[in-house]
This record gives sequence, structure tokens and C-alpha cells, in this order.
Amino acid sequence: MDHSRRNVLLLAACQALLLTNAVTLISVGALAGYALADNKIFATLPSATYILGGWLSTMPASLWMKRVGRRNGFLTGGAFGLAGSVVASLGIAFASLPILCVGTMILGVYNAFGLYYRFAAADVAPPDFKARAISFVLAGGLLGGFIGPNVSKLTVDLLAPRFLATYASLFVFCLIAMAIVSFLAVPTPKAEGPGEAARPMGEIARQPTFLVAAGCSAIGYGVMTLLMTATPLAMGFCGYPYAASAGVIAAHVVAMFSPSFFTGSLIQRFGVLPVIVTGLLLELSCVGIALSGQEVMNFWWALVLLGLGWNFTYVGGTTLLTEAHRPAEKAKVQGLNEMITFGVQAMGALTSGVLVNTAGWATLNYLAAPLLVLAGSSAVWLAWRRRAVPAAP
Repeated sequence: MDHSRRNVLLLAACQALLLTNAVTLISVGALAGYALADNKIFATLPSATYILGGWLSTMPASLWMKRVGRRNGFLTGGAFGLAGSVVASLGIAFASLPILCVGTMILGVYNAFGLYYRFAAADVAPPDFKARAISFVLAGGLLGGFIGPNVSKLTVDLLAPRFLATYASLFVFCLIAMAIVSFLAVPTPKAEGPGEAARPMGEIARQPTFLVAAGCSAIGYGVMTLLMTATPLAMGFCGYPYAASAGVIAAHVVAMFSPSFFTGSLIQRFGVLPVIVTGLLLELSCVGIALSGQEVMNFWWALVLLGLGWNFTYVGGTTLLTEAHRPAEKAKVQGLNEMITFGVQAMGALTSGVLVNTAGWATLNYLAAPLLVLAGSSAVWLAWRRRAVPAAP
């Protein structure tokens, strides 16, 4: 097997395990928070602290990997995953929302390191395989979409108190991911050459390419998190059982990652910006279906379209970002992009619990629509600008 493709396969397996943890946390996070919180508006706090932990760690994780290499960086992230699963389990065992939130925040650090799996694939792939390498690694999340909800359904009542076995199972998945990472052969970082001088961050961040890549990724991810995190609560308020919401989340995650088998090819054929715009239109379609009713199938189709839209937007945004930096700027630019994305995502997770409890499911969707229109307009503007001035970055 080709060396770069072997690394992509290993990274895809790590992505599957990372997403198994993430989907399990999403499936039970709001429900566990609701059970432990005295004030129910804080039900999504475990999900929010999970994302907050990632947001605080994205830049340090990128800089740490620049220093020690991708492989050692991913092993560092795995160690945080092991610690976080232990602390979160203790939070459930002692019925303590603060301890649970500390545990999920540490698990967020693990997720922050894991987000660089797709960038590691881009590092080892030749130029004509880069978009597909990113896409194939994200496709590993499809397996996580099957495993995560089923793990939560099988373990949610396996031990007392409820959710204890679910959080404890995350330890095992982190351990397996670390074992796979040990087989990675990603080149170690090289010292910057004289021709690789890095530009100031302000100059890089003002590039239209960076602004659109980071903005569309952040809004696409933030809206997805806003609606996905609130879905189990919204379905619970409608009287649907946990199995129904777990099934909707499973379909959503499958929709998030199954297009990854061909998203890279679509980008190569049609261009990155049309794919991003298509993704944002799909997320906007989700809003329309969510507002049309609150039957199980409304939630199901809305979340499926949300997942499809996220995939096109996220893979497209990641691919576009690689055009915005020089090799010497890679670590800080990727770190800044992840910080922006995680910051918007954390706001979505934190506000979703407050809004769905106080204003209702429809309000979340009304708030999402103009953000998606704004992101889509920016991508259309950049496509127009590139046609008018082909050499513009």
C-alpha cells in the first residue's frame, strides 16, 4: 500500500474512534446534564464544556505538534482522553455536575488534538490527493456514527447511576486510538528555511481566502452544534423516548461523514467554493424542515440535511484553508482556524440549552438562518472575486 494512503487509513481509524467518543458525549451529554442540574437551563453545560476544552486547546495543540510531531501530539491528546473519561465517570458516580463538566472539558482537549487528523492527512498527501485525503479521514467518522449511539443505548443503564458505564466506555476507545496512532509514520517537523519566512498573523487573517475558509467552517459547524445539541432535549420535550433521539443522532452522524467518500472528488471536479455554498444551502434546508413540524421524521430529515451540509462546508473549508498559508505558517494558521471554529461551536452548544428551554426549538432555527445566509454570501463573493481577479488569494 502507498505510504501516504497507509497513513490516511490509520488516521481514518483514529477519526472513527474520536467520533465514537464525540457522538456518545453528544447523545448523553444534555440528558446527563438535565438529570444533574438544579436549574435545567444548564442541561447542555457538559456539551458546552466539552467544546470549550477544545477551544482552549486548539492553538496549544497545533504548536505542540509543530514541536514534537503529529504522532507524539496525537498520543498526548489520547492521554487527555483517558484522564477525561475517568473524571467524567466520577462526576456521574458522585452525581456532581461540576465534576462531570471538568471531565468533559478534559475530553475536549483530546478532541482538539484529534481535529488535526485531517490536517495530518493533508501533510502526507501529494497535491492531487490532498482534498480526497482530508475527505477520506473524515469518512472514518461514519463508523463512529454507528458505534457511538449504539454504545450509549447499550451502556446508558448498564451500571448505576445512569450514564456511568457510558462515560467509562470512552476510556477504552481512547486507549485503542492511542494504539493505532503508534503505527503512524508522519514526517517530523523541519526547521524553517530561509525562503519560508512567516508573515504576521494579522496579514494572513486579512486574506479573503482565510476569512471565507474560517468563517464558513465556523458558522457551518456552529449552526450544526446549535441544532444537534438541542435535538435530544427538544425531542424529549415532545414526549419521544431516548431511543428515538439516539436514532436521529445516529442518522445525523452518518449523514455527516458518509459524503466524505466523494466530497473530495466533488471539490476536484466543481471547485471548493461551489461545494461550500451547497453545504450551506443544505443546512438552510434543515432549518425549513425543522420549522415545518415536530414529528420524529421532521427531526430525522432536518438532522440528516444538517449533517450533509456540515460535511460539504467543513471539508470545503478545510481544503480552502490550505490555500491561505505558507508551510512555515501552517501551525499557527491551523490553530487560529480551529480556535475560531471552536469558539463559535462553544457558543452554539452553550446557548442551545438556554434557548430550547426558554424560547423553544423554533427560535433556534430562526436564529440559524441568517448566519447561514451570511456565510453563503461570503463564499459567493469570493468565487466572484476570483473570477474577476484570478490571481487574488
